[in-house]
Amino acid sequence: MEIGIDSFAGAHIDPKTGKVLNPELEIQQLLDRMVYADEMGLDSFAIGEHYRKEFLDSANIVILAAAAARTKRIKLSSAVTVLSSADPVRVFQNFATLDLISNGRAEIVVGRGSFTDSFPLFGYNLNDYHELFEEKLELLLKFREEEVLTWNGKFRSPLVNQAVYPRPLQQEIPIYRGVGGSSESFHRAGKLGMPLMAAVIGGQTERFRPMIDLYRQSYLEHGHPKEKMKIGLHSLGFLDDDHQKALDIYYPGYAKMFNDVSKERGWPPVTREGYDHQTDKRGALVVGDPIEVADKILRHSEALGGIDRFTFNMDNTFLSHEQLMHAIELIGKEVIPRVNEGIQSKKGAPSPSIS
Repeated sequence: MEIGIDSFAGAHIDPKTGKVLNPELEIQQLLDRMVYADEMGLDSFAIGEHYRKEFLDSANIVILAAAAARTKRIKLSSAVTVLSSADPVRVFQNFATLDLISNGRAEIVVGRGSFTDSFPLFGYNLNDYHELFEEKLELLLKFREEEVLTWNGKFRSPLVNQAVYPRPLQQEIPIYRGVGGSSESFHRAGKLGMPLMAAVIGGQTERFRPMIDLYRQSYLEHGHPKEKMKIGLHSLGFLDDDHQKALDIYYPGYAKMFNDVSKERGWPPVTREGYDHQTDKRGALVVGDPIEVADKILRHSEALGGIDRFTFNMDNTFLSHEQLMHAIELIGKEVIPRVNEGIQSKKGAPSPSIS
């Protein structure tokens, strides 16, 4: 199983002035964490795309390119590219260039995103929310397949024998479909033969099994090769050496983040009781010491019928750079070996010892 990190480049905001504190430092520290994740043996690091003051990732491709020049082996991806309000031509060109800079380590995760701020910013109509995404996804996939393209759609001018450059180093740059709670999205990902990244940030992960199975069924029914099917799981999480300490450290920032969103969307406020339920053995939040976190990743994988990638989102306004660096170290040195050992044990193969 591949294990990595997704980040939204969260910024610290001065509660008195409402301004972002030291954005230049935040970006440098994020890049340092990406480099450290590479050094610690993590498999992937993805940067989101948002258009809000509290996130510094609106130009995520720039962050990824900066990291590409400083890393050696880690895969670099979006999480997610908000394709509905993007130009598929530029998306493909940007990530093809990233692929060249990184020597073939670029990936794209496309989705609709959990916020709609980009629609008015780029002049798109929210009434076209679903149609925009599906049409642009079709075009992006065609760019990957064909160097010279003739194409016609509803939301942009036609392309007639139009070449798109540069081409990526990889023969087929991976394009995942990022999904939330829509069963139709799971079905469409399978129909198109796309690898899947499922975001489960609340409730019990096992409840997503029917939609994961729907994806598998759709994928195979449409004749795609089983060996290329990939399922990823994105969850909120954090690690510290002590289990209870990790839970206590993570909670204040988690509560603030979700309470801020709850005010916008009319959701009930976060409570510690609810948080404790989310961090128990079946809850979606993957927070704790390395042993419990590794065990929980394995439980989630089993509950979903097997996953190929797990990614942590550790963005939290009250976590320090040093705490996040230590969490990355724990993932690399302790969680990844334990997860691999657990997978090998289930297969009945010899397992590497954990020092």
